[in-house]
Amino acid sequence: MSRIYSCADDAERAEGIRAAVDAARGGRLVVMPTDTLYGLGCDAFDNQAVATLLATKRRGPDMPVPVLVGSWDTIRGLVREFTPQAEALVEAFWPGGLSLVVPQAPSLPWNLGDTRGTVMLRMPLHPVAIELLREVGPMAVSSANISGHEPPTTAIAAKQQLGSAVAVYLDGGETPVGRPSTIIDLSGPAPRILREGAISAEAIGEVIGVDPELLRSRT
Repeated sequence: MSRIYSCADDAERAEGIRAAVDAARGGRLVVMPTDTLYGLGCDAFDNQAVATLLATKRRGPDMPVPVLVGSWDTIRGLVREFTPQAEALVEAFWPGGLSLVVPQAPSLPWNLGDTRGTVMLRMPLHPVAIELLREVGPMAVSSANISGHEPPTTAIAAKQQLGSAVAVYLDGGETPVGRPSTIIDLSGPAPRILREGAISAEAIGEVIGVDPELLRSRT
């Protein structure tokens, strides 16, 4: 039976984090607050759990699941090469609302969907998410909604969509941004924005020295 844990209460937050860690390690799904929206997550290296996550969202492998990490250092073990561009963006916007699409390390035993050798990585700016990620390790996390439905900004809204398919809901209040992360693709010959959200193209362009209109227009 799934349960919502209020993270506003210290004791209940600690109990909820423990329950979420146990659930993730046991191959079950959890919902966590992030700085942008609520996320539906599982252990990124548990391929059956990732398949369950996709099925719960009613989404196919053609839309791969992003990975959230709890520290800057974690990214180094997940990517083929930590480029100066990626490093500059991590230092400027992590933790925060920027997702990086980068070539993944070739030896990783995960199956996040049809990634074509890439992985989308983000470090969220939310203390509950960071605490969970540091306990579990990298987690496959997508917005906590059924595909095509409104992404939730509260734990209750997430549970209204996902119900008992999720073992643990961590309630961190309404998410502060309420917009999805910006996605920038660094896997090709030049950086390009796939989705503009919480971080503007202008802010990204300033960090990496690229005209924001070029970031928007590249296909």
